[in-house]
Amino acid sequence: MVPVTARSCPCGLPEPYTACCGRYHSGAAAAPTAEALMRSRYSAFVRRDVAYLLRTWHPRTRPARLELDERMRWTGLEVLAATDGSAFHSTGTVTFRASYRGGSLHERSRFERVGGAWVYVDGEFPEA
Repeated sequence: MVPVTARSCPCGLPEPYTACCGRYHSGAAAAPTAEALMRSRYSAFVRRDVAYLLRTWHPRTRPARLELDERMRWTGLEVLAATDGSAFHSTGTVTFRASYRGGSLHERSRFERVGGAWVYVDGEFPEA
């Protein structure tokens, strides 16, 4: 994993990592919304936290293992839209653009609650 620093969180919010996505990664708190989970999963990709990514993946769609490309350098996250996914919902979607050195990934992710916790189900890649 990438070392923790006091600078702002990789997810794009202004809080330090430890006060933002770091608390979800450590297990000290659970992401309260689908968007918070998506942001924390982006930060986990940045930090190469495979255990967190697998832990927050729906059991129905979770891969047996996950290998991240060590050469991939994520450079920014832009949340484009979020539908449902609050404390009052059981499902939600988040559309985002994640930039990396040399390009970007545009995805509409689906999330569900399992045992009260938000988990990533799957995503689709909408037309630009």
